[in-house]
Amino acid sequence: MTAGPHPDPATIATARKCMLARVDQTVAANLPGLPHYADVHTGEWTTTPDGDWTGGHFVGQLWLAAGRGGRHREAAREYSARLDGRENSPTIFRGFLFHYGAALGGHLLGDAAAWERAERGARGLAGSFDPVAGIMPLGTAAEEAHSVGDTETSIDAVGAVSALLAAVAERTGDHRMREAAVSHARRHIEICVRADGSVCQSGTVDPVTGELVRRYSHKGHSPSSTWARAQAWAMLAFTMSAHWLPGHPEFLDTAVTVADWWAAHVPEDLVTFWDFDDPAVPRTLKDTSATAIAAAALLKLAALLPDGGKYRELARRTVDALVTGHLRPVPDLPGDIAVLTTGCYDKLLGLATANELVWGDYYLAEALAVLDGDLDPLAV
Repeated sequence: MTAGPHPDPATIATARKCMLARVDQTVAANLPGLPHYADVHTGEWTTTPDGDWTGGHFVGQLWLAAGRGGRHREAAREYSARLDGRENSPTIFRGFLFHYGAALGGHLLGDAAAWERAERGARGLAGSFDPVAGIMPLGTAAEEAHSVGDTETSIDAVGAVSALLAAVAERTGDHRMREAAVSHARRHIEICVRADGSVCQSGTVDPVTGELVRRYSHKGHSPSSTWARAQAWAMLAFTMSAHWLPGHPEFLDTAVTVADWWAAHVPEDLVTFWDFDDPAVPRTLKDTSATAIAAAALLKLAALLPDGGKYRELARRTVDALVTGHLRPVPDLPGDIAVLTTGCYDKLLGLATANELVWGDYYLAEALAVLDGDLDPLAV
């Protein structure tokens, strides 16, 4: 790992302005669905009708904008309402949808409708808890090419699940939600975190005993490789679990372990390759979305630790690498719009391998807001 320069306040302010201009343009386009991924040359979004697993991240950007000064508050409410009905969708990704798409409106603006939607999402999600396996499974409606259902799980949404269920449990007094979240996060240490601190994305559990049957990856190079987004999701998972589910020191310990692995293995330019173990490294694809997730997670971890300065420092330099190297204007769009390029959605399927990815946008916007002093990293 080679440290780069700090982003100065002017760089942060400009990056936020350009990213907000993209949000403005997206809202003005009146899309038929929720943004998913976009062509970096035209800015054209591929959308999903119901948000798939990603739509909450665009709503999250709207809530961040509204929390900064009221901008896009009505758009946030309207896009959040597009998630109605997804509380009944059998997928763990309800954590992403209803934490970012609804609970953020409650946390940042005290929006009553957002809290009601978050509660519906949390109740639907908690209703899928399997007490034998100790998890809420991936589910049959998960966005994956293979291995979905009630015996499969992944690291991806663990942090959002912890935050959503803990917040709703606190508001409603239904502490079974908190207990389910603790069990789910704790189980994913066993299922996904290897002894050296690297992370395997997914696992299969025995439907009768709940025991781990196999580790594998939905989107990584191989079952034994470390898919970059899995490592980043784990960093986010255990920092968020440590904050929202206090009293369980294993979550913070694990957050440190997986963050230290990232710091030791990330390339010199601080922008990760799509999979740390792709044999083609360094002549392979980068993934700015994984890098943005990691930056947001590092800022949360820094806030949780009395001596967290080195994690904040790494986050600052990571954000600078993203902003100076990968936040670029869109040739076909006017004005000050810039988008986060070089996101790799799914290399195995050849899907959106060098694109703007809506979740990468969200986590970079969150990290910039934290570095700008506008946002408590533990508030979201």
